[in-house]
Amino acid sequence: MRVVSGDFRGRRLKAVPGNGTRPTTDKVKESLFNIIGPYFDGGKSLDLFAGSGGLSIEAVSRGIEQAVLIDHHYQAIKTIKENIAVTKHAEQFEVYKQEAKKALELLHKRDVKFDMVFLDPPYAQQKITEDIEKMVALDLLNDGAMIVAETDQNAQLPDDLDSFELVRRQDYGITVLTIYRFVKGND
Repeated sequence: MRVVSGDFRGRRLKAVPGNGTRPTTDKVKESLFNIIGPYFDGGKSLDLFAGSGGLSIEAVSRGIEQAVLIDHHYQAIKTIKENIAVTKHAEQFEVYKQEAKKALELLHKRDVKFDMVFLDPPYAQQKITEDIEKMVALDLLNDGAMIVAETDQNAQLPDDLDSFELVRRQDYGITVLTIYRFVKGND
């Protein structure tokens, strides 16, 4: 794994040891950022199931100002911190060891809002629609925020989701990227 483009381009990232996480391949990551960016002029991102932290590091490399990374596995948090150290810009990242639902509640209490959200949960625990609805209910999204969901073929995310427009769905074998844009007041 490596950072594909931007300020940290070419830097090697570690994967989380074991089979508990599956890092986004460089090919899928490059395609994803070509769809949603490829570069950004600031903003704040949330990675709710951060794994190795590769998506957030790529986003910051391409111009996201601040990234919040959440994972509840010790090994993932350790790997995220090691990968962030490779960037030499740790001040642009916040890392929390927390369950996703509890993390959303805590972010709400801090009155944080995001411009981009990455949702790449373990395939067996995909509750993407619930997570998105919770973010809306907790007012965690800025108008126009992009939601990027990485799932397997079985997830079958809806085309129509209240307050969102489907930007694109792209199939990469067993991996499917579904990208939504938040349209505030469109319910």
